[in-house]
Amino acid sequence: MRRRRMGALHIVGEPRVTFQQQPTAAAGGGGKNGHGAVVEEIHGLIRVYKDGHVERLPAIPDVPCTWGATAPGAPGGVVARDAVVDRATGVWARLYAPMAAATTGARLPVVVYFHGGGFCVGSAAWSCYHEFLAQLAARAGCAVMSVDYRLAPEHRLPAAFDDGLAAVRWLRHQAAVAATRAAAPDELSWWRARCGFDRVFLMGDSAGANVAFHVAARLGQGHLGALHPVTVRGAVIVQPFFGGEARTASEKTMAQPPGSALTLPTSDCYWRLALPAGAGRDHPWCNPLSRAAPRLETLPLPPVLVCVSEQDILRDRNLELCRAMRKAGKSVEQATYGGVGHAFQVLHNCHLSQPRTQEMLAHIKAFVCAR
Repeated sequence: MRRRRMGALHIVGEPRVTFQQQPTAAAGGGGKNGHGAVVEEIHGLIRVYKDGHVERLPAIPDVPCTWGATAPGAPGGVVARDAVVDRATGVWARLYAPMAAATTGARLPVVVYFHGGGFCVGSAAWSCYHEFLAQLAARAGCAVMSVDYRLAPEHRLPAAFDDGLAAVRWLRHQAAVAATRAAAPDELSWWRARCGFDRVFLMGDSAGANVAFHVAARLGQGHLGALHPVTVRGAVIVQPFFGGEARTASEKTMAQPPGSALTLPTSDCYWRLALPAGAGRDHPWCNPLSRAAPRLETLPLPPVLVCVSEQDILRDRNLELCRAMRKAGKSVEQATYGGVGHAFQVLHNCHLSQPRTQEMLAHIKAFVCAR
């Protein structure tokens, strides 16, 4: 179980969006480390050994909640704090809200965010997500709950979906506390006071988009019962990480530069580690369009914004999902970003990343504000 020391209240100014590749040791050999041979590896991110030991490598630095503190008057300032969601599972969240809401008294839409990383790596404390979500809170004018869920292979699916539901359950409790006039102030009063719990949006990128999709479906199916006073108004799924036994054209032919965030071998490895043991790539948690998956017509989904990257190997699968949801009568908006690949908005690994990220933030803001 991953446990982190919760950070304190602080102010984040205009975030600097960077990606830092940290040096890593060479892959372990046959048993010298006491765990046996490496049986699965994604270079620079994760190694799984024969005895089941998992080693995650520091490709992207974690940052504490005090990282990047600036003066309270900084333009675009965002207040942030870490909070425990479920002590039993170790799930926690990093909460963000724009400073301006404190002076205007405005109630902001709430984004429940799930990070990417193929279900196997990633954290709400990663610097790239800390920066991106501070931007989202400031530019889109929303409160954000960034969920740090359990990872595979120690916790294979559906653990991430269960943690997503736990996050919404926690949010529902916060909404109930906020609605109680007699409630005594506590360490989260500042955040609850900024939240409009009747305008909640589920969001994530890559594997986190998969989590957002399945959590939205489960909520619609009543897995948490009545959500009041929370109302889910929509979902934003960014480069959603889905798969299937049959390869799409973009998976087979999309050339990826060295150091790409997602290649076909990387995708295959993530799925081997994340799906239930023995499950194939047409498992509904991987392929929501497979014959084994519930028909989209039967899924009570909220309106969905799908963000697609032109140079992502998942492009065609994302576009296919958009077409299928429209055919099933769902409310779907689609935004495609030219000249960029998977996770460009957090890794900023090409010259078009910054302008395309601003486009994405504008699209998300418009989608949220319309609801």
